[in-house]
Amino acid sequence: MASLIIVESPTKAKTIQKYFKKGYKVISSVGHIIDLPKSKLGIDIESNFTPHYITIKGKGKVIKNIKDQSRIADEVFIATDPDREGEAIAYFIKTVVENENVKRALFYEITKEACEKSLKESGDIDYNKVEAQKARRVLDRLVGYLISPYLWKLIKSGLSAGRVQTVALRLICEREDKIRNFKEEEYWTVKVLFKKDSSDFTCDLVKIDGKKPEISSEKQANDVKNDILKSAFHVTKYQKSKRKQQPPPPYITSSLQIEASRKLNFSAKKTMMVAQQLFEGIDLGKKGTTGLITYMRTDSTRISEKARESAKQFIASTYGEEYTQEKAIRRKTKKFAQEAHEAIRPTNVRLMPQNIKQHLSNDQYKLYNLIFTRFIASQMAPAIFDETKIELEDGKYTLKGKTSVLIFDGFSKIYPIDTKDKGHIPSIDKGENIKPKDVETVQHFTQPPARYTEGTLVKELEAKGIGRPSTYASIISRLLDKKYVIEKSKTMFPTELGEIVEKTLVKLFPDIFHVQFTSKMEMELDEIEEGKKKYLDLMREFYAKLSERMKNVEENRANIKKEIQEETDKKCPKCGAPLVIKWGRFGKFLACSNYPDCKYTEPLEKKKPKEKKPVGRDCPKCGAPLVYVHGKYGDFIACSNYPKCKYTESITTGIKCPEKGCDGEIVQKRSKRGRIFYGCSNYPKCKFSTWYKPVERKCPKCGNYYMEEHKNKDGSVTFVCPKCGYEENE
Repeated sequence: MASLIIVESPTKAKTIQKYFKKGYKVISSVGHIIDLPKSKLGIDIESNFTPHYITIKGKGKVIKNIKDQSRIADEVFIATDPDREGEAIAYFIKTVVENENVKRALFYEITKEACEKSLKESGDIDYNKVEAQKARRVLDRLVGYLISPYLWKLIKSGLSAGRVQTVALRLICEREDKIRNFKEEEYWTVKVLFKKDSSDFTCDLVKIDGKKPEISSEKQANDVKNDILKSAFHVTKYQKSKRKQQPPPPYITSSLQIEASRKLNFSAKKTMMVAQQLFEGIDLGKKGTTGLITYMRTDSTRISEKARESAKQFIASTYGEEYTQEKAIRRKTKKFAQEAHEAIRPTNVRLMPQNIKQHLSNDQYKLYNLIFTRFIASQMAPAIFDETKIELEDGKYTLKGKTSVLIFDGFSKIYPIDTKDKGHIPSIDKGENIKPKDVETVQHFTQPPARYTEGTLVKELEAKGIGRPSTYASIISRLLDKKYVIEKSKTMFPTELGEIVEKTLVKLFPDIFHVQFTSKMEMELDEIEEGKKKYLDLMREFYAKLSERMKNVEENRANIKKEIQEETDKKCPKCGAPLVIKWGRFGKFLACSNYPDCKYTEPLEKKKPKEKKPVGRDCPKCGAPLVYVHGKYGDFIACSNYPKCKYTESITTGIKCPEKGCDGEIVQKRSKRGRIFYGCSNYPKCKFSTWYKPVERKCPKCGNYYMEEHKNKDGSVTFVCPKCGYEENE
């Protein structure tokens, strides 16, 4: 065998193998093959924070295959994903490869041309990147394994702390606190209508005596209105200009997740899953299998010259030369952005979404169309507006007006923006005096901050430097999986458990779960990747802070526990100590504060027995009223004098059993799995049964004395005769 290519994804392996049918074998590691153990810390803190890696359970066969295939290959290319995680996987694969001729290939897009180019330009593993991934993994392990036990002791077992996860939870909880504590305030805005040469135009009141207006009541608003109506204003500024609105940049990971959430209602997790499918390769029938987008974990808006030129040709031929950019837009590069990466873009602009729709799932089409449209728009000419600005004063009040009229649509031809004409301001000379025609006052109330959606949370995490493109989706997924957060109508709410966990962790480890500290740690991980900082230096700095805080918690554990535990006014019936609210497997309960000396517990809210519905008849045995009872195997009728009287009877439909020679009635029953069905009261002598409820309704076709009620998916009901099959709707 000439060459072996090792990737981490079976789907990617399958796509690449189709490109290299001769002379290459492509195999997959199916993700990580080596990692820290799950059952213990796995880090030797005393020995320079050395991680003790083990083979992941079930990966023995994968490693054997890598060894066997690499042994007979002339050369080995490791082509795992081009990010930190992919570099770490590549490093561990290299440790098991039995071949000295090993190269690292970076596939930023899975097309034949790109893969061939990457193999030619292959090099060595980026060990700084590997160190950065190791540092991130060890930091997360130290926080998770050393801090989580405090939650188990103070709240309940099974809870977890996360270095980044907890900070994201903190943002959600702090936003919720702001909403709870918000007090609305009334304010008024003022618009002034002018008329000039039969044209009306409107200006906003922007200053009173040189300061921002603060109008908090209807009386104040009316006083201002009357003042303005009596006044004459002179024009201090009149300006006409052309304004260019530049196109948005192509997507990076965060902006794709934000837009997919807003426009497609996709979760961050779903967005990344579908993007992975588009990246790894789609079978396009006669066109073959190809990756449709570039690598989707990126924070760079860079576009290659080749991709830029392809887009320019596509735009010129599709929309006209005037829609192309005169020169490439220079965009600001974020600090620590990985400029080797490109933005997320289509690998081939000739593969238009509508032309390959039949080969894509609905979700794949939606996301590809979003990426394709944004990329093409990002390479188009700006939209151009005719803009008019006016400013007027009367000595006390300052007014401003602005109108904007689209004269060239540019990128907005395919990427909608607000291009609605915003009125018209006629030509007015500077210094000219003009009187108001009317004044409109509008009442408003301040609004509380909005709760986060997945999209706006990703935007906030990115803005604050928390996490990186590869981690946003997993951060949100963990918060939802742990039930620290729930989603209602796309909006994120902290649960009661989530708020208790957040308050506990922030109280115990305020600096570890501080937004700025977490952002600083992310930047220092980037510095390790750039070779500017050493792994050991970062570990020592972090652990010194962590161990100091842990020591403080241990020394004050008793006091901390008292502060965190929520006391009640109830006393323990066993020892008289106050009862406190605790969390268990099934939620909150009351427990003695004197635990472990006293182990008394009780439910937080004692369940009241359900009131049993009366049947309206008396028990034939003892004369007490009969009631409906919900039992283990279904509903039935029983004596209310139970257990003194044990009389029971089935709930009958009042319909005679249809079996020949049977004198029983059809009664409601319940299967062992809890599903309601209907059977004969003479069971087991008569085995008649049906899933459908019998109703007293004569069949108009055959005259059968009852029909069966079939409930349809849309909530409607169809009555079906069990004898002749006749159907009629309710």
